[in-house]
Amino acid sequence: MNIGIAENNRKKVADELSKLLANEYVLFTKTKNAHWNVEGLDFYDKHQLFDNQANQLASTIDSVAERIRTLGFAAPASLKAFLELTSLQEINLTINSSTEFIKDLLSAHETIILQLRSNISLFADSYKDFGSSDFITGLLQEHEKTAWILRTLLK
Repeated sequence: MNIGIAENNRKKVADELSKLLANEYVLFTKTKNAHWNVEGLDFYDKHQLFDNQANQLASTIDSVAERIRTLGFAAPASLKAFLELTSLQEINLTINSSTEFIKDLLSAHETIILQLRSNISLFADSYKDFGSSDFITGLLQEHEKTAWILRTLLK
């Protein structure tokens, strides 16, 4: 493969993107859980909100996996691999309120935001992969917007 990025650098980027893919997949699962299980007077609105967010995450997951493939590596694609790679934690809610789901989802988005932010310069400066740096900058903006929306719901 001759795309202007050394193989060892492509591998390092693919490894970081694999961690991101795992986090995105776990966040997708958390979001579907919220969509399926939210209860309360605001059920309908939050049910739709969480479904819209899950659909956006499904698209993001596909894009991250395709970026890994573009770099010449296999994307992790099993629950076992995702659980080994993720930095997100599952929580067991005792109630299915929208507020508790929102707090958990916001925390997960913020974790991914920090992960993305730390990799933008790393990909560009250290690994000379400006394409992946630009790619995750776009993802950062998506997660920041979703976090903002979730944050406003808690006020």
